[in-house]
Amino acid sequence: MALTNGHVNGTNGVNGHAHQLYGRFSDIPAVIDIPVRGEDGEEAVNLDLVDLIDETDELCDLLENENAARNYWITIALAYAKQKKVAIAIDILQKGLGALRAGRGEDRLSMLSCLCWLYLWMCRRAVRKPMQSADDVPNKDYWLKLGTQTLNDASRINPSYAPLYLARGTLYLLRASMQTPKERADTLKQAAKSFDEAYRLSGQKNIMAVLGKARVQFSLGRFAESLALYQQALQSAPDMLDPDPRIGIGCCLWQLEHKDAARGAWQRSLDLKPDENIIANVLLGLSYLDESSQYASSDSQFRSLYSKAMTVHTQAAFKMDAMHALTSATLGEYFLRRQNWDNVERLGRRAVEQTDVGAIASDGWYLMARKEHYLGTDLTKAAEHYNKADVARGGDEKGFLPAKFGGAQLKTLMGDLDGAKFRLDKIISGSNAATGGGQKSVEAMTLLGMLYAEEVFANQAAAGKEDKTVEQKKAIGLLEQVRVIWKDPKRKGSPDAAVLLNLARLYEQEQPEKALACLQHVEQMELDDIADDDERLPDEIGEATEERRAKRELLSPQLLNNIGCFHFQADRFTEAREDFQTALNSCVKMGERDASLDTDALVSTISYNLARTYEAEGMNEEARRIYDGLLERHPNYTDANARLAYLSLSAAPADGAEAIKQLMESDPSNLESRALYGWYLHRSKKRTHNLPEDVEQKHYKDTLQKFDKHDMYSLVGMGNLHLAVAREMRRETDQDKDRRSKTYMRAVEFFDKVLTLDPRNAFAAQGLGIAMAEDKKDTNAAIQIFSKVRESLKGLSGSVHLNLGHVFAEMRQWSRSIENYELALSRSAKERADGKPDPQILACLGRVWLMRGRQEKKLEAYQTSLDLSKQALELAPENVSFRFNVAFVQIQLTQLLIGLPEAQKSLQDVEQAGHGLDDAINAFIEIAKSPNPPFPRGDLEARANMGRNTMKRQLAGAMEKQAEYERKNASRLEEARRRREEEIKKREDDKRKAEEAAEEQRRKVKEERDRMAEEDREMVRRKLEEDRAREEAEMTVDEETGERKKRERKPREKRQKRKKKRRSRATSGEPGTGSEAEPGRRKKRRKLERKGQAVRASKYKSKETVEESDEDEDGDGAVPAEGTEVGGDGDEEVPMDEAMGEKLEEEQEAAARPMLRKKAARVLHDDEDEDEDEDGAAAADGDAAMEVNGVGEPEDE
Repeated sequence: MALTNGHVNGTNGVNGHAHQLYGRFSDIPAVIDIPVRGEDGEEAVNLDLVDLIDETDELCDLLENENAARNYWITIALAYAKQKKVAIAIDILQKGLGALRAGRGEDRLSMLSCLCWLYLWMCRRAVRKPMQSADDVPNKDYWLKLGTQTLNDASRINPSYAPLYLARGTLYLLRASMQTPKERADTLKQAAKSFDEAYRLSGQKNIMAVLGKARVQFSLGRFAESLALYQQALQSAPDMLDPDPRIGIGCCLWQLEHKDAARGAWQRSLDLKPDENIIANVLLGLSYLDESSQYASSDSQFRSLYSKAMTVHTQAAFKMDAMHALTSATLGEYFLRRQNWDNVERLGRRAVEQTDVGAIASDGWYLMARKEHYLGTDLTKAAEHYNKADVARGGDEKGFLPAKFGGAQLKTLMGDLDGAKFRLDKIISGSNAATGGGQKSVEAMTLLGMLYAEEVFANQAAAGKEDKTVEQKKAIGLLEQVRVIWKDPKRKGSPDAAVLLNLARLYEQEQPEKALACLQHVEQMELDDIADDDERLPDEIGEATEERRAKRELLSPQLLNNIGCFHFQADRFTEAREDFQTALNSCVKMGERDASLDTDALVSTISYNLARTYEAEGMNEEARRIYDGLLERHPNYTDANARLAYLSLSAAPADGAEAIKQLMESDPSNLESRALYGWYLHRSKKRTHNLPEDVEQKHYKDTLQKFDKHDMYSLVGMGNLHLAVAREMRRETDQDKDRRSKTYMRAVEFFDKVLTLDPRNAFAAQGLGIAMAEDKKDTNAAIQIFSKVRESLKGLSGSVHLNLGHVFAEMRQWSRSIENYELALSRSAKERADGKPDPQILACLGRVWLMRGRQEKKLEAYQTSLDLSKQALELAPENVSFRFNVAFVQIQLTQLLIGLPEAQKSLQDVEQAGHGLDDAINAFIEIAKSPNPPFPRGDLEARANMGRNTMKRQLAGAMEKQAEYERKNASRLEEARRRREEEIKKREDDKRKAEEAAEEQRRKVKEERDRMAEEDREMVRRKLEEDRAREEAEMTVDEETGERKKRERKPREKRQKRKKKRRSRATSGEPGTGSEAEPGRRKKRRKLERKGQAVRASKYKSKETVEESDEDEDGDGAVPAEGTEVGGDGDEEVPMDEAMGEKLEEEQEAAARPMLRKKAARVLHDDEDEDEDEDGAAAADGDAAMEVNGVGEPEDE
């Protein structure tokens, strides 16, 4: 007998609990008997449900003529559906509804419910949207409308029919997959309500409703709630295989970042159902693909995981169902990497058409977009596909990050750089799902940083005037963030050489050290890529240094050349020379490996750089040899000719001057040659204050008028000439001052012209600052200009520090002036070929120290100035001005010492000044006789005469006074030194005596402590001997056995205890034989504490005994209480002195030796005599009784 539709589809809440396996269509029988009416009564037609035919007209006519029940129609339809012939199944149910048109509503309801489920099934299998012109192909919307219509018809018959709620929830799920993200949330909430109602009506037994609710929660992004529902379904039906809750559990775990557990769930599903388990295979393949992304493509682990993902799982799933959307999307990515564009297009379209999941449709659109993007034939179509891929996952703030990035790439290819920047900046700034859960996209930052960098480079190449500082900072910031991400082990980023090379170009001008670090990082990356067994390496390689050198020769020569240039700029000439030589070797090996390569340009450039390095190291012959070799191959190599001329000028000035002239005459239009000639004229010309007669000015003017009016070297040279002339012009009259100011303004015009052409020209900026300081006396503006130049040069030139020193000297800020002069001096030593400092800067530094000494009246400043002036003269002994400076400082020093108080100078200083004065007098006389003295001869001779006559006489008097002062001062110093020594000696004696007294006190304290400790030990010893003596007194010898035993007490008669109002304390002794009522007995007396008062703890209980006295004062029965002493043969109780006990206790504590003592307990002695053997038991029972009655409570009398 066929089963009902509800039971087969699992919608009635039973879900097949009577069966062992939960499989789809598992209850469809193989054969069914259809009852028919025959001549002999009821007969049956046997129908095979396994081998079904496509023609069903006769079968439907039979069912209709025989008025077959709905179960037969439904069972047969489901048998066709089981064989994927859903269209025939739908046709059978539609004919069945026509046959049962006049039947009961319950029959039609079951068939409508089954038909609705088949429509929903067809909706899952239908295309998402017809992508071809074939309008006859029903899409998902078509089947969804039919399902909705059928569900409404069924609801009109019985709206509370439980299976309809399950169908309605599934319908809402399918509808939500077709909607936009904004509409999807409301539809999913309606689906959740339908599943809740289905679950409620089934009495919390409908597993399919639980699975539907879990799917809703997953679609809403509530993965933890969805996981709980899937686990509930699996717990209720652990043998359900189709649908399998383990698939949903794995998906939730994957979203919750428990990827290993998710893979385990999918693997378990595949183990239970190895055949036709498409989704488990595909998900396992994706999990292995995800794991393989953590390894480099060259890693063996990557190949193993990738092969397992594609061949073991993804291809297996594709063989099971070639139309499965997720399988198509996954396999499409495989063909995309292999550039099999036909398969990519086909699989991408299939993924879009066959899925009802937005993410899978997004993958399909993305595959087709990548294909069009790579081919580049239709970028507009590629952009459209990228946009659809993004929208399918939510678009806007959510969306699909790779699709957004692809759209930005297309904008770049189409030349819309602003649009690309906008998209990339939006990707980076978003902290949402599109950006990886708050992590910025490395690819987006890389591309945006390179776009900004290219904008900066393009402006530099075009010599544009637009300021691109903002773009440069943005590019550096983004690319540096990418470098930081490379170091994050969680992101697993790998360094990109393109990022480092762009950063190096951005850092080149302002931060060359960082640029060098980037290039060295690229170098190390390329070295790491060279295997140790590379065939290009020589067979025998020595130590690690030789191996590295051999590998470096396999690197790009351009990279090595750039590294060498940065080393050269940083004055690391040894490293630069090694880099250039390695680059040349690399060029040679490139030519050997590929003869078609033209490396001549590279070899020429690197050879020239190597020659410049030889020059910087002072190896001029090697440099000359390289320049000659370059000129043999390229006779018109102007730079090489210029360097040779310069070398000739250094070696032989006459030959060098002729070589420079020939160089300019050979190519007059070459601006580099003209600049070199201008430099030569500046050094060798005769100084004149008449500009029209200056040969250097004529040369610059000729260059600007005839060759290039924007030649910046000539413009700066003209400005410097006007500055020099204006500085030396007279300024006595107003006309002189006006003429001088106009000359300065003319210099400013030249500098301003240069800054218009190149805003970063440091030489023009410094010239402008000098004019501001000398002409306008605007030192603040000059300092601002020089400070900006200093920041831009980053210590590459000492001229800016020299100018700052001049300005601060004018402002009388001596410390800052000296600091800048010293920086300029150290830089000049590095710039000069001989490595010595510039004497001009030494002269300026000596001048500042002299001015500081004159203001502060400090002898040390004058002496420092004299030392610096002498150093400048040693470096340039032929310079008359430097000799005058030394003589002038010596005269000034002598004048200071003449007027300086005796306490602030020494006789040695005065004597040295006397020798210096003689040298200065001789120097002034010689300078006056020189051909070109710096001052008029008469002034020099007058100064010499003043020194010879007046100053020598004054210095002699000062010397006598100083000698007398030092003689008197020496005796006072000696007396003071003697008193000081005596005071120090007395202080040391007092200190020694105090230490000896303290040591004696410590010794006495130690002896006292030792004595007290010994007394304590002796006291404890005596106490222990007394205790042993007392114990010996209590022992006796047994007459029978001869053994020692404790002395027995004499028994005494028991006396009758008086009656008490309440029960007396229990005792453990046996009654004695004494009289029970003895007349004249006195009452017991007992000393007790008040109730609630703490009992005083003491080791000895002499005050806590119970005293009793008999009328006859018979002492035979006296029992010694605890804490009493037994002496001799007497029986009298002798209480121990309490004070003695406390003293012993204190002594024991002082000796710090803890004594073992018994637990203090209050014991009451009754009148009954007890044997010696029973004393312990009686004491124990007495203790217990006291605990019951309460400590310190008196008994009733």
